[in-house]
Amino acid sequence: MKRLLVFLKDYKKETVLAPLFKLLEAFFELMVPLVMAAIIDRGISGPDTPFIWEMGAVLLILGIVGLVSAVTAQFFAAKAAVGFATKLRQALFAHIHRFSFTNIDKNGTGVLITRMTSDINQVQNGVNMVLRLFLRSPIIVFGAMIMAFTIDVKSALIFVVAIPVLAVIVFGILLVSLPLYKKVQTKLEKVLGITRENLTGVRVIRAFHQEAEEEEHFQEENDALASLQMYVGKISACMNPVTYIVVNAALIALIYTGAVQVNVGNLTQGEVIAIINYMSQILVELIKLANLIITITKALASADRVAAVLEIQEGNPKDMDGKKGDTGILVHTTGQMCADREDVPTVKPDQQTYLVFDHVSLTYEGAGDKSLDNLHFSVNRGDTVGIIGGTGSGKSSLVNLIPGFYPATEGAIYLEGQNIAEIPEQELRARIGVVPQKAVLFKGTIRSNLQWGKEDATQEEMWQALEIAQAKEVVEGKEGMLDAEVTQGGKNLSGGQRQRLTIARALVKKPEILILDDSASALDYATDARLRQAIRGLGREMTTFIVSQRASSIRHADLIIVLEDGEVAGMGTHDRLLAGCEVYQEIYYSQYPDER
Repeated sequence: MKRLLVFLKDYKKETVLAPLFKLLEAFFELMVPLVMAAIIDRGISGPDTPFIWEMGAVLLILGIVGLVSAVTAQFFAAKAAVGFATKLRQALFAHIHRFSFTNIDKNGTGVLITRMTSDINQVQNGVNMVLRLFLRSPIIVFGAMIMAFTIDVKSALIFVVAIPVLAVIVFGILLVSLPLYKKVQTKLEKVLGITRENLTGVRVIRAFHQEAEEEEHFQEENDALASLQMYVGKISACMNPVTYIVVNAALIALIYTGAVQVNVGNLTQGEVIAIINYMSQILVELIKLANLIITITKALASADRVAAVLEIQEGNPKDMDGKKGDTGILVHTTGQMCADREDVPTVKPDQQTYLVFDHVSLTYEGAGDKSLDNLHFSVNRGDTVGIIGGTGSGKSSLVNLIPGFYPATEGAIYLEGQNIAEIPEQELRARIGVVPQKAVLFKGTIRSNLQWGKEDATQEEMWQALEIAQAKEVVEGKEGMLDAEVTQGGKNLSGGQRQRLTIARALVKKPEILILDDSASALDYATDARLRQAIRGLGREMTTFIVSQRASSIRHADLIIVLEDGEVAGMGTHDRLLAGCEVYQEIYYSQYPDER
C-alpha cells in the first residue's frame, strides 16, 4: 500500500481536513450523554422545565454542528479518494502501455483488466472509509471510555475489560480474512479470464458445439469463487454478532453495577444513563470499525495486487549478452546445404550495413526451448525481405525482435551499427511501421485511425497511403469517406478491408522499416499482387519485411529467409532457394504443384 500513497500527494489538504472534521463530529457526539445526564438529574428530577428547553437547544446545536462536520468530512474524503483512484488508474494504464510483450504475455489481459477496474475500486473505497472512520471510531471508543471514567471509575472498569476483548475479536478476524480476500480476487480474475475467452471465441465455440463444455467449465470456476466468497463472508459475518455479545454482556454488567451504585447513593440515575449511552456509542462504533476492517482488508489485498503490477519492470531488459559470430550466411537444412546468396554483404555490425542479426536467439519467458536459434544475416537499406516457413517456425517472432517487442535472449540486433537495445524505445518505434497479423482498428473514424501512424498527416498523405495499401476504393465507397465511422475493433468492416486500412496506417508515417506480418492473408491474390507492386514502387527509401505463407507474396524479394523450427533453413533469392533448398521447395511446390 505504501507504493500507492504517492498518488495522494496532491490531496494533502483533503486527507487532513476529512479526519479533522470527523474528529470534530466525534467530539460533539461525546458531549451528548453528558447533556442527557444533566437533563435527567436536574431537568426531570428537579423538575426544571426551562432547563430542559435550554439543554434541548444545546442538543439541537450539537446535532446540527455534527451533521455539518460529517457532510464536510465526507466531501473531502470523497474528493481525495476519487482523485487518488483517478491518478492511480491513469498511472497504471500508462505503465501497462510501456510493458514489453513478454510482460503482457506473462500477466494476461484478464488479470490487467481486473487490476485496472475491480482492484482500484476496492482501494478507492478503502481510502474513503479510512479518511472518514479510521480516526473517528477509535476516538469515540477511547473517548467514551475516558468520559465514563470521569463519571464513575468502578463502572468504567467494565470498559477496560470489554474493549481489549473486542479488539482481539476484530483484529483476529482481520488476520484470518486478509489472505482469503486475496484468494477471492485471484479466483475472480480466473472467472473474468474465462468470460473474456468465451466472448472472444464465441464463434469458434459454437462452430465446434462446445457450449455445454464451456458452460460446465465456467460453472466449476464460478462455484469455486462463490464457495470461497461464502467461506470468507461467514468469517467476516462473525464479527457483528460476536461484538454484540461482548457489548451486551458489558451493558448487563453496567446496568447491574449502576443499579448498585445508585442504590448506595454513589451515582445518579442520569450518570448511569450516560455511562450506558457511552457503551452504546462504543457498540455502534465497533460495528462501524468491523465493517471498516473488512473494507480495509479488501483494499489492502487489492492494493498489493495493483502495486505488484506497478513494480513490474517496464519495457525490455537492456542487458543482452551476445557473442560476435563469424561472417557468412550458409546455413544447413535437413540433410543438405541450402543455396547461398552471393550478393549478401558480409555480416558485420557497422554503419555501412543497415540491419544486422548477429547470432540472435529468442527464448520466451517460461518456455523450455528456443523459439529462434542463432539467426545470423544482414539486410541492406531498401531491401525487401521475405520470411517464409511452416506454422510455428518463428516467422512472427523474428520480425517482433526488430521493433524490440521482445528482447533477444542471445546475440544482438544492430540498426546502422547501433544495438537496438541501446536505442530509446520511442526513437526506435518511430522509425518502424508494423502491421500485425491480427488487423486491429479503434473506435472512431478512418481518419483518426490513420492518424495513429502520423498525428499531423495531411489529407494528401492519407490518400496516398490508402492508394498504396489498395484501400482507396474502400474509403471512397464509405459515406463520409475519411470521416466514415469505424466501430470498436473495426467490426463494421470486412477482414480484407481491415487489413488494407492497417497497412495504410503504417504507411502514413513513411517508416524506414515496414513490417508486414502475414498482413495480407485476407486479400485475394490480385489485390495482394497490386499491394506488393505499389510498395516496390516506393523505391529504395524503405526496407520492407514481408512475412507470408504464400510463396507468391515473397518470390520477388531481394532476400528470402526460410525458417524451420526457429532456425534458418535457407537464405537467398527465389531462384536459388528453389534450386537448392528442400524446405522452400516443399512449400513452393505444395502451392504450385503444376510447376514440378
